[in-house]
This record gives sequence, structure tokens and C-alpha cells, in this order.
Amino acid sequence: MKYVTKCLALFIAVTVLTTTAAGAEKWQQLFNGKDLTGWTPKIRGYEFGENFGNTFRVKEGVMQVGYEAYGPFQERFGHLFYKTPYSNYRFRVEYRFFGDQSQDGPGWAFRNSGVMIHCQDPKTMTKNQSFPVSIEVQLLGGSAEGKRATSNLCTPGTNVVMKGKLETRHCIQSSSKTYRGDGWVTAEIEVRGGKAIKHILDGEVVLEYDQPQLDPRDNDAKRIIEKRKDDSLILGGGYISLQSESHPIEFRKVEILVLED
Repeated sequence: MKYVTKCLALFIAVTVLTTTAAGAEKWQQLFNGKDLTGWTPKIRGYEFGENFGNTFRVKEGVMQVGYEAYGPFQERFGHLFYKTPYSNYRFRVEYRFFGDQSQDGPGWAFRNSGVMIHCQDPKTMTKNQSFPVSIEVQLLGGSAEGKRATSNLCTPGTNVVMKGKLETRHCIQSSSKTYRGDGWVTAEIEVRGGKAIKHILDGEVVLEYDQPQLDPRDNDAKRIIEKRKDDSLILGGGYISLQSESHPIEFRKVEILVLED
């Protein structure tokens, strides 16, 4: 009996290790730690591909967002797009805020950035468009006092459904704790095409919703809707981007696990 028990325990252990290893092999690193290969910026007021002021750069093995060349921020919101659109996946990024906010950056943008998923093709953004039509997983850092959740939802040009109800609020707060200081935070997003999306922190789901869709009230979304070949508003996939919203931030270990449909 002891022999059988030991064999069973060994079998379970090997199975777990094999499964874990196989899963790990599927994670793709989207940031090589050396340069911005595969990533292209779009900053408000500039053409796609123009990295004004070296906003996005790699320094000491991390992807960094900085504003030394800006002077006043002047609402030059930026997004760094990965080259490949995705539909079903888990996305994971480690981030941390540091330093001081850019001059004249809006108050709400203090320690504020985000991961934009289901983004429109960045080549279709207008020169002065502030944000891509997308679903934003907001990345926020807390101040010295008070509560401030992270991994919230914001919806530039989009809507979602929560608990069976169409949500048209621009931002919805998650249930996360407040993350203060300059420490690294790991945010994960599970995306199931045009169905379910979950925001995950420390292994805990802090926000979930479904049916991400275009908002017919939004002018940027209208341009996309007009070019669609059907009447569906559902967003089944799109590009991924990282934000620059006036507060310095660093990203590392940007990775994706593509899931089956």
C-alpha cells in the first residue's frame, strides 16, 4: 500500500511539474530587455512611429517612460503599441512608478498609466487623438494617504456589460488594495475575445466583465463602426499598448500566454 501511495504521489508531482513547464513554455516575452523591437509609439500631436522626446526608451533592462524633453505636458498622451493583435490570451506586466509627474500633467494622471487591450489599429488613429478606442486596464499608484485602487476599468470609445447590464460609465473601480511607493506591482489580464475579461492582482480577480464593444456615441468609435462589414459592436480582439500619461513609469517582464479560442 505504501508503495502504491508513493507511486501515486510521484505521478502527481511529475504531472504538476510537466504541466507547469509546458505552460511556462507558452508564455512569450514581448519585451526583450534590450530595445523596443516590436513596439511602436503613437503620441498625441505626432505621427505614428514618432517617439517625441524619447518618451519611450529602454534603460538598464527595463522599458521606461519619461518626460525630460517635454516642459509643460500639454496633453501629449502617448501609447506604445505591440505589433501583433490578439484575441484570447493572458497578459502579464510588472510595473512601477517613480520620480515626479511631468509639468502641468493633469491631477488625475498622478501615478497613472494603463494597459490598453482590444485597441484599434494604431495606424487608424488621428494625429490629435488622445487615446485609442480600446479597453483600458488602469494602472494606478497610491499617494501617501487615502485609498486608491489599481487595475480599474476605463473605456475610451467603448462600453462593457457587467452583471447583465450595459455599462456606459467611463471608469469603474476594482476591488484591489492600494499600492504605494516605488515597488514593483504585477498586473495580469485574462481576455476571452469578445466574451469575458478579468483583471487579476496577486492571483485574485479584482474586476470582471464581458461583451467589450464599441460605443456608437463616441466620434472615434463611429469611424470604426462605419467601416465594419456587419452591425455587431462587439470587440473580439485588437492590439495591446502601454500608456504614457505624464507620470514616469517603468515596465519589465511584459509577457503573453496565447489561449485557444
